[in-house]
Amino acid sequence: MIIHYNPKLKQLARNLRNNSSISEIRFWNQVKAKQMKGYQFLRQKPIGNYIVDFFCSKLQLVIEIDGESHFNQEKTDIKKQHYLEELGLTVLRFNNDQIQYDMNGVLIKIDEWIKQHECS
Repeated sequence: MIIHYNPKLKQLARNLRNNSSISEIRFWNQVKAKQMKGYQFLRQKPIGNYIVDFFCSKLQLVIEIDGESHFNQEKTDIKKQHYLEELGLTVLRFNNDQIQYDMNGVLIKIDEWIKQHECS
């Protein structure tokens, strides 16, 4: 599947990568360089008119980390998630506290999802 994006978001995605939140950096350090079962994740990946926090093309998996920037953005987040799901992508959502205080639990949930879906 080819995933299109709005080229106008390329610079914004670059800026977001260069100004990542602490939670995003902590998560990235766990999944970069194919550390998650050999799968490559990209960060701040434009998809359509949105930018997702983390994306694995091979798994068609989006990881969103909800922090302060998501407060009072529930409608926008729901709209974004519906769009991504219509493309056939799965969205797993975690909040800053989960990343900060239960990284192992987050990684276990992602690992379990991969085990359930990588053979399908």
